[in-house]
Amino acid sequence: MSQQITVLQLYPRDMNIYGDWGNTLVIKRRLQWHGYEPKLLEYNPGDTFPEDVDIIVGGGGQDSGQDTIQQDLLTIGPKLHALAEQGVPMLMICGLYQMFGKFFKTQDGHIIKGIELLDIETHAGPERLIGNIVTKSSEFGDIVGYENHSGQTFLGTNVQPLGQVVRGAGNNGQDETEGARIHNVIGTYLHGSILPKNPAIADFLIEKAVVNKFGEFIPTVIDDRFAASARAVALKRPR
Repeated sequence: MSQQITVLQLYPRDMNIYGDWGNTLVIKRRLQWHGYEPKLLEYNPGDTFPEDVDIIVGGGGQDSGQDTIQQDLLTIGPKLHALAEQGVPMLMICGLYQMFGKFFKTQDGHIIKGIELLDIETHAGPERLIGNIVTKSSEFGDIVGYENHSGQTFLGTNVQPLGQVVRGAGNNGQDETEGARIHNVIGTYLHGSILPKNPAIADFLIEKAVVNKFGEFIPTVIDDRFAASARAVALKRPR
């Protein structure tokens, strides 16, 4: 019988735009290829937070969606902090990336509070940052994707960027950083979704989850030629 890994999608009703659900599908399929049985769960406001979670994934949403989930996210924030400190891998995109930080200040000055798991703060900027983006990471190599955000995120001293911008705007269009990292938690603005074109990040999340649960991870060699082709095309696309 396959060993089971539970993947939790946070707030799919309100925070799941620009194909972010695709990240969960990639984790599901790569878990199967590596010989594990994926169990997919969803969590929406008011639900009971599951006891056993191995990977947590969250997506982006409109400001109204962030307002909708804000209080519930603050309620489960201590649980997410505890899981992060235990090494549970998480991937948060755009809106939930912002809300894993201190706050998002919208264009009209409205403050959407975050859970402060990431030492970041986000302010609505004067322009929307849209287009293909490439960043470089010492751990994951070139990370390719598509960004679409008005929020400009600034990192504090207790968090590391996910990558350095090679082409694109990144966190704020100023300091050439993109995303944020702490423990096994990754926040990023890359939509599109990010994992199909960046399987190294998907396998990082899987490896951390499997080691946490079973003590070791013996990966299968996966034929990633289609992902490689998608990356090659994405790298040639204009900004």
